[in-house]
Amino acid sequence: MEKLFINQKELLDLLYKTMAKASTVIPSDVKEALENCLKSEEEGSLSNMHLKTSLINLKMSEENDLFACPDTGYPLYFIRIGDNIELEGGFSNIEKLSQEAVAMVTADNKLRKTMVHPLTRYNPGTNVLQFLPKVEIKFDSKIDFLEITAIPKGGGSEIFGTFYRMLIPIDGITGIKKFVFDSAFHAMQTGKTCPPNIIGVCIGGTADLCMKLAKEACIIRPIGDRHPDKEIARMEDELVQDINSIGLGSMGFGGNCSVLDVHIEYAASHTAGLPVGFNAQCSISRRATARLLSNKKVEWRDSPDWFGRKNSE
Repeated sequence: MEKLFINQKELLDLLYKTMAKASTVIPSDVKEALENCLKSEEEGSLSNMHLKTSLINLKMSEENDLFACPDTGYPLYFIRIGDNIELEGGFSNIEKLSQEAVAMVTADNKLRKTMVHPLTRYNPGTNVLQFLPKVEIKFDSKIDFLEITAIPKGGGSEIFGTFYRMLIPIDGITGIKKFVFDSAFHAMQTGKTCPPNIIGVCIGGTADLCMKLAKEACIIRPIGDRHPDKEIARMEDELVQDINSIGLGSMGFGGNCSVLDVHIEYAASHTAGLPVGFNAQCSISRRATARLLSNKKVEWRDSPDWFGRKNSE
């Protein structure tokens, strides 16, 4: 592969632009899913009116460079790096540059100042504080570019839509589905997680890995994406139907569309346990992805290939 040298200014600029775009423009798969959701709701119902209003607001935010939602939440970066990439000053500078980018985006009013000290409630006004912005990095020998995905994850979906339970192996698929169904009900009732949600689930792994993969499943994978494991894919489809049958609807107003999709990942599990993690993403599912190619051109994409299942694209 041809070497691609990236200076710090180029990386800082891309980190800034992806986060700024993510706060104002929602991906096309999310927009299409919301439009389909609207069609499923009875004309004049509260769910129908809410979805209709949301789509109008989202169009205005994109056209006028405004927040897609006033809660820009937690600033998250997911970065994939090919083996041919060289970064000025080394890869250890990525975290520092991510902090600089988030502080700049916040100063330019592209992010709200939501990150505070958990105890003192001190707010630096930059969204840069202990361990945030959060940066996940993957090195991938199959790609020859650098890919950045920025995701401002709203507080409602994170605060009310996070659950973990250690089941036992005998609980099996039935127990997993019951846990996911119950978690979805508690998360979405009264509109706490801003439904219709995208639900991320992980089965297996250690507690931290289980929750990490559940979150990545809901915030990174595009709507309609199915896991390559046929049993997992079948569970995804079944859970979409099951959760939509609850009838909570958009913002808990009642209706046919409570979730836009369910995405499941899995990790190896200890033989004695069956851990399951649950994480929700709000209805507008903000994310922006940019690839810096070997010719230095920037290619904007709706979603990344974070799990490495489409490297040939």
